[in-house]
Amino acid sequence: MLDMELIRKDRDAVASALAKRMDPAEVSRALDEIQQLDQERRSLITEIDGERQRRKAEARAYAEAKRAGREPEVAAPEAGRKQLSELEAELDEVQARLRDRMSELPNLPADDVVPGGKEANRVVRTFGEPPAIEKVRDHVELSRMLGLVDHERGVKLGGSGFWMYTGVGARLEWALLNFFIDENVRAGYEFLLPPHLLLESAGFAAGQFPKFTDDVYHLDRASAPRAQFLLPTAETAILGAFQDEIMDTAKLPLKAFAYTPCYRREAGGSHSDERGTVRGHQFNKVEIFQFTLPEQAEAAHEEMVTHAESLVEKLGLHYQRTLLSAGDASAAMRKTLDIEVWMPSTGKYKEVSSVSWGGDYQARRAAIRYREPGGKQTRFVHTLNGSALATSRLFPAILEQFQQPDGSVVIPEILRDRVGTDRLTPR
Repeated sequence: MLDMELIRKDRDAVASALAKRMDPAEVSRALDEIQQLDQERRSLITEIDGERQRRKAEARAYAEAKRAGREPEVAAPEAGRKQLSELEAELDEVQARLRDRMSELPNLPADDVVPGGKEANRVVRTFGEPPAIEKVRDHVELSRMLGLVDHERGVKLGGSGFWMYTGVGARLEWALLNFFIDENVRAGYEFLLPPHLLLESAGFAAGQFPKFTDDVYHLDRASAPRAQFLLPTAETAILGAFQDEIMDTAKLPLKAFAYTPCYRREAGGSHSDERGTVRGHQFNKVEIFQFTLPEQAEAAHEEMVTHAESLVEKLGLHYQRTLLSAGDASAAMRKTLDIEVWMPSTGKYKEVSSVSWGGDYQARRAAIRYREPGGKQTRFVHTLNGSALATSRLFPAILEQFQQPDGSVVIPEILRDRVGTDRLTPR
């Protein structure tokens, strides 16, 4: 969430930044309510502190009178406690309301992030050229011809939005994951395998709750009384693993990555853009993450984007880098750069990695801080995350970009030893 002190000191700058993502009138109403609650909170704290000081003074005077054998001139210290408890209860309520309103605000976009939706996204880099293919087959047709993905049995097992990799298709999927794991380890990231079931505190810390609570799968309270959900991305788990910690400044940046399936309630569609494995309820992804000092964050963001791009380049795929507008990026992120691969069957690009800089927004929600050497005061770290990479769109991009006139598909050279062949041929 945002820094309350920043709202107090420079409301106009906060409002201007939020207006890139929200209606200006809505921003004004939200900030008015937040500042009113903040004023109520501060007034109550002052009143409670004054009441406590008064009661301490009365307690000392009462004790001194008793020791001296005099009749106390003040009420016994037990008197009036109801008033203090009522003030404390009122403070708890105001603080809870303030926290709720603050948690609903999105992050402040970086200065170079423009307002608007998808139409305002800007391509900033392109790698390679679209392959020249005379007769394009889409990835669903190729998967069936080559016996790589069984969509029908996937639906039989899990329902609409699920699929099952088979044979060499399963080997290709696993080859991609192992390739990403090896490359991320080589780049200095520590490999983690987190639980797939998380507590709701992790969803709040990542900025996904409460706004996107309905986008994930929740366990019913009878079987999960502590309110658990299936992770939608390993970002949620890596961040959540470090909640309420003070990090060693000397060890920053802390670089970690995780492989997990991702579980999301969003459904695939029959439209050609979303057929096959392009969008579904479960897919595989390797996620990289960094915790950094504020002054390290911008350089770390570029480093992570470049690393994710290197994986796509080693696969030999044509792609582009796109700077997302404020309205198209995650509300929890200051800045997001997407890596999008070319899909010949649709003549469009599809995102395979979003590399995002969260500033201290997530760290505030998760209470992840660092203490400078020799200092007593703590500050919030900056968080960054990105896919490196998600496979459910890379898989079809490989099939489509490397398809041959006879229906075969050439395997990227970097994967051939892992897959065990240099070409997939129709059955």
